[in-house]
Amino acid sequence: MYSVGAMAESSVAFERRQAAPWSREYGLPSVLARWASSPAFVKNVALDVEQPATPAAYAEIPKALSPAVRYALKARQIEKVYTHQARAFELAASGQDVVVATPTASGKSLCYNLPVLDALARKSDARALYLFPTKALSRDQESSLAAFLRDAGLSHGAITFDGDTPGDARRAARDRSGVLITNPDMLHAGILPHHAGWARFFANLTHVVIDELHTYRGVFGSHLANVMRRLLRIAAFHGARPQVLFSSATIGNPAEHAKRLVGRDVALVDESGAPTGKRRVMIYNPALLDPTLGIRESYLKCAVRIAADLIRAGVSTMVFGQSRNNVEVMLKYLRDRLAPDRISRDAIVAYRGGYLPKERRRIEAALRDGSIRGVVATNALELGIDIGALDAVVCAGFPGTMAATWQRFGRGGRRSAESLAVLVTSSAPLDQFIARAPEHLVSAAIEEARVDPDNVEILVQHLKCAAFELPFEAGEGFGDVEPSSVADALTFLEEHKVVHPVPGRGGRTVYHWATDAYPANEVSLRSPSWNNFVIIDAESQHTIAEMDFRSTHTMLHEQAIYQHDGRQHQVEYLDYANHKAYVRRVEPDYYTTALTRTRVSVLDEYESAPLPEGGVIAGLGEVDVVEKVVGFKKIKFHTHENVGYGDVNLPEIEKATTAFWITIPEVILNAIEAPRAVVNEGLVGLLAVMHSVGAVGLMMDPRDVSRALVDEPGVGVDDAGKVDRRFEPTLYLYDTVPGGVGLAARLFEVRVGLLGRAARLLDACACAHGCPSCTGPMIGEVHEPHFTKKHVARRVLTLMGF
Repeated sequence: MYSVGAMAESSVAFERRQAAPWSREYGLPSVLARWASSPAFVKNVALDVEQPATPAAYAEIPKALSPAVRYALKARQIEKVYTHQARAFELAASGQDVVVATPTASGKSLCYNLPVLDALARKSDARALYLFPTKALSRDQESSLAAFLRDAGLSHGAITFDGDTPGDARRAARDRSGVLITNPDMLHAGILPHHAGWARFFANLTHVVIDELHTYRGVFGSHLANVMRRLLRIAAFHGARPQVLFSSATIGNPAEHAKRLVGRDVALVDESGAPTGKRRVMIYNPALLDPTLGIRESYLKCAVRIAADLIRAGVSTMVFGQSRNNVEVMLKYLRDRLAPDRISRDAIVAYRGGYLPKERRRIEAALRDGSIRGVVATNALELGIDIGALDAVVCAGFPGTMAATWQRFGRGGRRSAESLAVLVTSSAPLDQFIARAPEHLVSAAIEEARVDPDNVEILVQHLKCAAFELPFEAGEGFGDVEPSSVADALTFLEEHKVVHPVPGRGGRTVYHWATDAYPANEVSLRSPSWNNFVIIDAESQHTIAEMDFRSTHTMLHEQAIYQHDGRQHQVEYLDYANHKAYVRRVEPDYYTTALTRTRVSVLDEYESAPLPEGGVIAGLGEVDVVEKVVGFKKIKFHTHENVGYGDVNLPEIEKATTAFWITIPEVILNAIEAPRAVVNEGLVGLLAVMHSVGAVGLMMDPRDVSRALVDEPGVGVDDAGKVDRRFEPTLYLYDTVPGGVGLAARLFEVRVGLLGRAARLLDACACAHGCPSCTGPMIGEVHEPHFTKKHVARRVLTLMGF
């Protein structure tokens, strides 16, 4: 363990120490020193490295910058800019589209603000469009941008236009705003379909800014690419060709990703000139409690214990959880643990999706002014919302990608101060892979962001929206989509009477929108449903939160314990038809977690291929996935004991997506000398291993792919014409999002390497029967060495030729 030397105490640090009488120790060095002297702590540390501070690299303020903007910079006491900021302005001034991909808190906003404000200063009727992925980010940026405009003496306003904007402000945004700040959803459904009313804005549109580029991946990113095709088409119709400026956290392919979103080449700036503070990076792997079963100490409790040590010492700390439920459980544990130290409950808060906007703004403001000492958050705080300086970040569980991990770590030390980043690994196979090979955390390549804007389902939806906005001429392309492909899609829409062809100028056919429907309302960019459920306190009748449609099934069923701000509420009534859940405050000693059953059936097989041995066939195609919450269990706080079950009666959720599958022939199963129940366990374990190595091999977020084992008997006809009932289970790995984004197809392509890596993982795991680091532990007792989950999974792979 590295020994941290004394650190000079700043005035801010002194004030914090005075405000923290509960702690005899103060500051990050004291906590690190105490951990270093604890053998029980040190033995669980899988990685402990120090990343040195880096100095700033400055450049002169660009001479080409307009005097008004130069004056605004000097008013803000900015005499020089970072080298990447100067380079971004230089590229933008030459007319190129630009993407800036530098670490968190490196001043990326100035990279796009300088070109935009320069254009506004030189042309009074110039307009700019800023896109942020969330409403919270839009509101966060509005005030700072408006102040920048005032400092430059520019009369152009900066107005946020989203679902919360009142009517008068909407009219002002349309008619007078120099900078329109919005999100992709509002652009898609609220602006582009009404572009005629925005004619002046689009005719003078010089810049489009897309912030947090790395968030636009998968289905959301594929939708945004098509929204951009529509935006640029409308701008061209009004006589404008706006320049596009991107900013992104570090990803593996920023220039390529930006090009996929905008359909043209983008210049890259990825060398940061911003200073960074010294950062200590640690991986803490909870103690192994049962080596036979591979059971470890709760990673949630370990993360809470580490965070509590830091907060006691006055170290402002953020704890990231993997789910809303985990966040609320850790919040309760952290408050309970710090209560004897006389730390106010209000100094420790949660931040996650579902909290109402007013409550989120209050938390953000309290973080900035330092009145909150600890926050437990989901990935909602990964993005660049200004929450001031934090000294430490604790991740409870590996987020799924290196990019997300470093984005979270980057929330600490945002003002060049020394910081701490700790990853507490769970028992999940991917987490244990990181714990066994900790060097991956600091040396592995950052994952690439992937989109598929030409996905037929998504493309056709946006072609319908585009046809509603402007008629299509025969031979017209759609962004970088070839005219021939557009013609095929228009023919399809014509056959379904969605568009109507009429003769145009020069004899060219023009396709007009032909139905009364408003297509953008039927296309959600992020999820299958627009409709959230509101959560209402049954006593006060006040709305306390909201929840998306899919999460409602697992978290708001009747008798569920809904946790909000560390307090527990029981769901008394779920008004499913009207999207309302009525809850009442309770004080149970347990929380609930849902039990879900998944059924998968093949709709269309695109491709199939044999594996090396055993007559096993791998397939790729479209599947129908039906998910149903069938019950819930009650988990006791702190001990995590199972103290009861309950039933749930909610409708099924159905979606079509793409899947990669392997059907195991009965001849292989008959060759395994194990009871059928153990064979089933082994196949479930094999599927878990395939999912884990697939996530690592393709550098994808494990949550982007789901898995299911379908073990219902198959029905066929033998050579004699008799009905033959066979037990041939199928292992499915399918894209989590409806329609898919090509992940299942990539797994099919690398199927042989995938199964080979699965075999190597099982061979390398030191457990005897199966553990959370590979197949998961056995459910029943182990009576024979060959009747184990791990043995069955490995035997199946051997019989398939691996």
